[in-house]
Amino acid sequence: MTRLIFLGPPGAGKGTQAQALAEHLHIPHISTGEILRQAMKEQTPLGIKAQSYVNSGELVPDQLVQDLVQERLSQQDAESGWILDGFPRKVTQAVFLEELLEKIHQGGERVVNLDAPDEVVVTRLLARGRKDDTEEVIRRRLEVYRTETAPLIDHYRDRQKLLTINGDQSQEEVTTELQKLIAS
Repeated sequence: MTRLIFLGPPGAGKGTQAQALAEHLHIPHISTGEILRQAMKEQTPLGIKAQSYVNSGELVPDQLVQDLVQERLSQQDAESGWILDGFPRKVTQAVFLEELLEKIHQGGERVVNLDAPDEVVVTRLLARGRKDDTEEVIRRRLEVYRTETAPLIDHYRDRQKLLTINGDQSQEEVTTELQKLIAS
């Protein structure tokens, strides 16, 4: 049973790689970013709350995201495995997730750290052309990532759950490396 958490800075290719691997393994790709973007697009109460944080490059508050994740992992298609992309982003969220997975009998997760240098990430995100992807906002998101999310790498390394992949390669090279790593 494959249960993977994808870590890495914004623009490292987490979403692209998680989607490809999820299709390859026939399990759901659960992207908290995509769930949030959809909620903002639909102007749901959660989406309206999240929009102000996203516009300033800040992380959406834990409780909003945790509620989304808990609801999504409880759905039937997630029972046979999943790839979680965009959560956890902080050690406190990782602790919440570990407790949740234990409660719903879905332990055994592994963590993929897709790493890429800041300049590569900035270039990729600017090329994406989203309206919230200005260079100033991207650099702020990287700063937030380095401060709040990067400690997760140590958290999962200490638990021997961490697999690191170089995200500064072609999409095909990353996919191949990822599939080999997951198969082992």
